[in-house]
Amino acid sequence: MESFLSLLVGIGLSAACGFRVFVPLLVVSIASHTGHLHLSAGFEWMGSTAALIAFATATALEIAGYYVPWVDNLLDAIASPAAVIAGTLITASLVADMSPFLKWTLAVIAGGAVAGLVQGTTVLTRGASSAGTGGLANPILATAELGGSLITSFLSLVVPVLVALAVGVLLCWGGWRLFYRRANRPLNT
Repeated sequence: MESFLSLLVGIGLSAACGFRVFVPLLVVSIASHTGHLHLSAGFEWMGSTAALIAFATATALEIAGYYVPWVDNLLDAIASPAAVIAGTLITASLVADMSPFLKWTLAVIAGGAVAGLVQGTTVLTRGASSAGTGGLANPILATAELGGSLITSFLSLVVPVLVALAVGVLLCWGGWRLFYRRANRPLNT
């Protein structure tokens, strides 16, 4: 049961990586540094003072970068693979008492995929915002994404089952909308 809850925490934090790459890493580092979160063997470095400082600096730079017009679109291109890597890393760091093969398989499939799907959604939303408003609405999106990352990160630590359920519902809803839109697209002859 503990491994299952750890996996759910990892999935929730991975989803938060899709909004902002470094916010969940900073939250994990703070929680581990203060003793509120125990990392699996080999990942204790994430709770070190050096990691805490590095994640805090990276978080501040990432947040600031998303408020600079057109730099935010460049950051999305960099953040897409970084979010998948961060989601995989976070999930692997929390799942213990499993064979390494199963641990990394779950980390890639659950953590990396969820982070990638959330990141892909934010990239599409920012692209539409940039095209539709010339980037004027992007700071609003940046604020919403930062809020989403913070809320998802903290709730993942407190109520991981609820966050995992919410992520699942949102992914199913998004998939259904995409399927519905494609199914009702007129055919060109």
